Parts: sequence; C-alpha cells; structure tokens
Amino acid sequence: MTPVSLFPAPDHDHARCSTDAMAQAEAICASRGQRLTPIRRQVLEALLASHKPLGAYEIIDVLATQGGRPAPITVYRALDFLRENGLVHRIESRNAFIACIHNHATGALVVFLICEKCGAVGEALSAAAAETLRSAAKSAGFTPKTPVIEINGVCAHCREA
Repeated sequence: MTPVSLFPAPDHDHARCSTDAMAQAEAICASRGQRLTPIRRQVLEALLASHKPLGAYEIIDVLATQGGRPAPITVYRALDFLRENGLVHRIESRNAFIACIHNHATGALVVFLICEKCGAVGEALSAAAAETLRSAAKSAGFTPKTPVIEINGVCAHCREA
C-alpha cells in the first residue's frame, strides 16, 4: 500500500495544507469548466479546517458560526458536487465527510485509516488491493461504484501518547 497522506503530524502546517488543497480544488473545477460556488467553497473550507470527518449537520453548525445557517439540502448538494469531483470523500462507517487533499484518479481505491482514539483519518492508495478487488468484482459480473476500504485502529500519535 502506497501512503498518500497518513495522519498529519501534530506540527504540520495546516494553513498551507488547506491553502494548497483549495488551490487544487479551484484548478480541478476550472479544468472541468465547473464552478466552485461560494457554498461549495464554504463546505470544502469547513472540511479542510479539520482532519476529522464531519457529518452534514456538523458542517451546517460550522457554517452557521460564519453567517446564516444554510439549509441541509444546500449542504448536501454542495457535498454531492464535491464528492463527484473527488474533492471530498464519504466515510461510510461514520456517515461523515472528509476533504481529499490529493489529486488521485477518480475511482481509485482509497483506504481510510481511522483512529478510534482521536478520530483523525489517514488516506492511503493501494494499487495492488485495487487490482485484486477489480478482478474479483469483474469475475462476479459486478461493477464497483465507490471503491473504498475503511480500517479502524490507533494512529501513531495516539499510540505514542
């Protein structure tokens, strides 16, 4: 498994991380002729502010502190757009979302490493696991839509603490 971004170090430059991810999101949208509207930007910024997954209503609460409280449907539509463009991922086991700070291929197998203690989520890609699963799905006549694996455990920072 090739790590793309495991867990952010406690002293990582979070402002730069967020700025780089937002610039990447803008570039992706521009290259596809799509708009990163103000609400889409705000939802993405809320997710980038944390390396922990947030549910839609947690995102609404964050946005409410910055101004008006958006309607749930507005946030869900923004999340749908961001997911379709590979800018956020859904953590199924948590019914929550996390910003994707990497430009990996849409449809790539993403492995989420979820810390049970601090709630941080690391992201890794695995070409070998992806090929194995694609092959198994193909032999079963199945076409996967969202290839994601979630692994719960304890991150190095919590283990060391």
